[in-house]
Amino acid sequence: MNTGILYAVLAFLCWGLFPLYFHALGTMPAMEILAHRMLWSLVFLLIVLLLRRQWSWLGAVLRQPKVLASFIASSLLLSANWFVYIWAVNNGHVIDASLGYFINPLFNVLLGLLVLKETLRRGQWLAIGVAASGVLWLTWQAGQLPWIALLLGISFGGYGLLRKTAALAALEGLSFETLLLFPLAAGYVIWLTLHGANTFLNTDSSAMRWLLAAAGPITAIPLLLFAAGARRIPLSVLGMLQYISPTMQMLLGMFVFHEAFSSERLAGFCVIWSALALYMAEGWWASRRAA
Repeated sequence: MNTGILYAVLAFLCWGLFPLYFHALGTMPAMEILAHRMLWSLVFLLIVLLLRRQWSWLGAVLRQPKVLASFIASSLLLSANWFVYIWAVNNGHVIDASLGYFINPLFNVLLGLLVLKETLRRGQWLAIGVAASGVLWLTWQAGQLPWIALLLGISFGGYGLLRKTAALAALEGLSFETLLLFPLAAGYVIWLTLHGANTFLNTDSSAMRWLLAAAGPITAIPLLLFAAGARRIPLSVLGMLQYISPTMQMLLGMFVFHEAFSSERLAGFCVIWSALALYMAEGWWASRRAA
């Protein structure tokens, strides 16, 4: 139990520090950072699979069209989520990005209702309604939908839904997704190279090259820690710990990147946090009644 909590906390701490990493690459276009993240993640994961001699799953997946189609969809959702997040960090929207991961659990509940035909309890409906009112308040205050948060919440919620029923575990699943994305990422990097715009080759900074190469372990290690922690602790504990990451990201946006956070915006966040508190309290009460 304690080991599982440690693994999960380390994973969420790593994800919470992601804005610092992507901000260090802020001179590069988001699409190029995304391509390098795909390529270096695949390199790192292939090394891990080689050391563990875990290859037998690949042939079985390629022989199952439905599983292959599912992973193509999840890889596209994952790449969309990565791109929006990288763009948000490098364009001064770290707080907006953190909001996307605050509301992600409520998106999961909503997707369970719409896609898996799950039934919601009254408390869950109330939590979703409160969160929706918070989003409407932020929309009215800003004059536009908080589209960064919504895109991140929807894309990651959809990704989680596909991975929930996936045939592969975390390591093999991410490896296969990056393998599917490899042709797109490699083609884009080759195109940049032919046009003299490949930052990895053109930069005079060895630190920039190391930062790009580090995208592999920086992407994969937190996921492996998360998977190891999730196997050892109850889902309720994991659900509480997951708010470490967006909280850290929001604090980085406020105090490190000095993004605007008005009292009106804080009010909208407070409404959404209230919805999350209601959602967790309702889940705890339901589990107690079932016990």
